[in-house]
Amino acid sequence: MTKTIGIYVFDEVEVLDFAGPFEVFSTAARVASRVSNAPPPFSVTLVADRVREVRARGGLRVVPSAGFSDHPAFDVLLVPGGDVSAELERTHVIAWIAELAKRASLTASVCTGAFLLAKAGLLGGRRVTTHWEDAADLQRSFPELTVEKDVPWVDAGDVVTSAGISAGLDMSLHLVARLASSELAERTARQMDYVWRQR
Repeated sequence: MTKTIGIYVFDEVEVLDFAGPFEVFSTAARVASRVSNAPPPFSVTLVADRVREVRARGGLRVVPSAGFSDHPAFDVLLVPGGDVSAELERTHVIAWIAELAKRASLTASVCTGAFLLAKAGLLGGRRVTTHWEDAADLQRSFPELTVEKDVPWVDAGDVVTSAGISAGLDMSLHLVARLASSELAERTARQMDYVWRQR
């Protein structure tokens, strides 16, 4: 059965934070189709507050295919990082993340996306991680968390957080293994010519 992956994008989102996971899940779907006639294991949608041009870090312009009011149901919600200072103050964004997480079977973050999950009340007293540069700030801002350093990701069950930027690739491959199979994750990493850090 196809798992729907929703990746939130916003102004000043880090490019690899969202594009890396997008590539992993879409490549996994393509690789799986070569060996099976079954429905693809993953379908990926970029979603923003509304369908509009989003200006990512470095000036990359991205147009998501869905907005808050018209996206499909998501099995997995993935929140990337970047400069999240403005997003933390957008109450409707935090409320949307909190509401989506109730309906999704799994919520994940890349890098400073963990701040948005924490602000939405999704991390509780969990073990989490984020970009090494922001770990102390995350711990200070949300002292109830246990922020782990020097790990590519932390799997806390229904919430998975990753370290910075390229670590989102490692976490996404872990999610492919968890949601589909280790074999598909390994074949996906090979197809991407990527050395997967499996912890």
